[in-house]
Amino acid sequence: MCGIIGYLGNKEAYPILINGLKKLEYRGYDSSGIAIFYQGGYSLYKTKGKVNQLEKKISSLKLHGTTGIGHTRWATHGIPNDINAHPHVSNSQELILIHNGIIENYYAIKIILLDNGFTFKSKTDTEVLVNLIEYIKKKNKLSLEEAVRISLNEIIGAYSIAIVEKSHPERIIIAKLGSPLTLGINKKEFFIASDPIPFINYTNNVLYLKDGEMAILNKNKELDLRKIRNNHKLNPIIKELQINLKKIEKGEYKYFMLKEIYEQPKTILDTLRGRLLITDGLIYIDGFELNKDIFFNAKCITIVGCGTSWHASLIGEYILENIARIPVEVEYASEFRYKNPIVKKKDIIIVISQSGETADTIAALKLAKKKGAFVFGICNVVGSYIARNVDAGVYTHAGPEIGVASTKAFTAQIIILILLALKIGKHKSTITDDFYKKLCTELNYISDKISLTLKTDKYIKNISKIYHKVNNFIYLGRGINFPVALEGALKLKEISYIHAEGYPAAEMKHGPIALIDEKIPVVVLATKKKLYEKIIVNIQEIKARNGKIIAIVNEGDIQVSMLADHVIYVPETYDELSPLITIIPLQLLAYQIAFIRGENVDQPRNLAKSVTVE
Repeated sequence: MCGIIGYLGNKEAYPILINGLKKLEYRGYDSSGIAIFYQGGYSLYKTKGKVNQLEKKISSLKLHGTTGIGHTRWATHGIPNDINAHPHVSNSQELILIHNGIIENYYAIKIILLDNGFTFKSKTDTEVLVNLIEYIKKKNKLSLEEAVRISLNEIIGAYSIAIVEKSHPERIIIAKLGSPLTLGINKKEFFIASDPIPFINYTNNVLYLKDGEMAILNKNKELDLRKIRNNHKLNPIIKELQINLKKIEKGEYKYFMLKEIYEQPKTILDTLRGRLLITDGLIYIDGFELNKDIFFNAKCITIVGCGTSWHASLIGEYILENIARIPVEVEYASEFRYKNPIVKKKDIIIVISQSGETADTIAALKLAKKKGAFVFGICNVVGSYIARNVDAGVYTHAGPEIGVASTKAFTAQIIILILLALKIGKHKSTITDDFYKKLCTELNYISDKISLTLKTDKYIKNISKIYHKVNNFIYLGRGINFPVALEGALKLKEISYIHAEGYPAAEMKHGPIALIDEKIPVVVLATKKKLYEKIIVNIQEIKARNGKIIAIVNEGDIQVSMLADHVIYVPETYDELSPLITIIPLQLLAYQIAFIRGENVDQPRNLAKSVTVE
């Protein structure tokens, strides 16, 4: 949700912090703030709005100091405004804190603090936390690090924090539980951030704080890492980052989302590289190989995800059941742990998350492991919580995804699920050798077909000019393309704010057809494989009620092309691989409509890239 940045060293902190906030803005962008510390004091500025508004506010000022913290917010407690923006300051003005997460018992703590004379300016849980630390510090005459540790043992919820004491600007204390926090280390300087992107041009040495850990950072001293629960000293494990700076720059594209849509031919090749060994007719998935017997003997598989990852999971259900003949259940991560799920020892739970930090998916992971299940992770971000805590897993290798509306991560997740299904199906002989080889060969060339599909962008832009002012869209698909319809509708909602719903095409007559009139465009996935004739009937039902049809069809299609108002032609492929192609026009349609409407495509309102709180 929120983005945290901090610096402690010998360089001027302000340029590092403001540039870091810009790189973290995809995590939250309703308000931002910064505090720069010098001996005996600090300069603090914060404002509602995006980071560039903060930068304008302080552009004429000269902020000097080699210690600083900054924050870009996605609101949970308190509306977006200047007062609720971070950093937050304690009543004595001595402690300054930034926070990502939710303190669930903040109200009970606030009542205690009010009874002890504390006052509050904001509506945030963060201001409660910084004053709790001050209260415990003064009452018990403790050092700041000990007061932080005791306070964090008193709270319920999720957090990553950085806190500085005005009288000791040479020190920053950071801590984590649930929400992500990373530490970049370069000799005697420290870079703090919600993820490593803001500091990769300064250092590639990173420490991923684990849940329940805190670090005391002192200028020109070694890192002091400890357990929050018992103050036990820990040995830090420093890892080397391998991120290409060019991958997190927009280059020639106006928005990251469009760049990431166009990157999909390459990201799919990257996801397949070293895994699809086409000349040997083999599939090799590193995280799978040591645990293959668990998968080969599986009676059922449960896949858990949120949002776009949930849609990828639904496609995985079709593929795994069809190719591997294993029953699959797909669960919303946000509902999984609250439904008292039936999970037995050695059950397979697959958790899918682009960021690897999705709070609901992490909660599902923890529950599954507690019940003794084998948890397999599919995520994109190296070193993320899910990557570190599953029993086994696989990275998608989609590269950094900055646009809030996920695109390339979605197709990369589908690729992994296809590979798993083919691997299991081949072993179990639930797929013929001939079809196995055909699917593998087609996978090897699928990126070329996606490249061809991207050429529809100009035509889609023309369609978007016609429909960008409508209030409602309907998306229809059948079989494996029903989840693609759901994902297409989600993309349009996320970035254009047009109401859109996805349905199985045959379900139209069971209610949604009542909505159809000449004002509602209906996007129909009508590729030639299974259920083609059935979906033509559904199209005719819509046309009989004056609905406008935007059809995604295979090259050479005649029947649907004669019925539809607009036709987008895509290359033909096997049904099992078709979502990799049919999703591309829907991503482009959402982008072009949002762009024409003048929306901020990368930073849609009310959304954040990584949902790290419930």
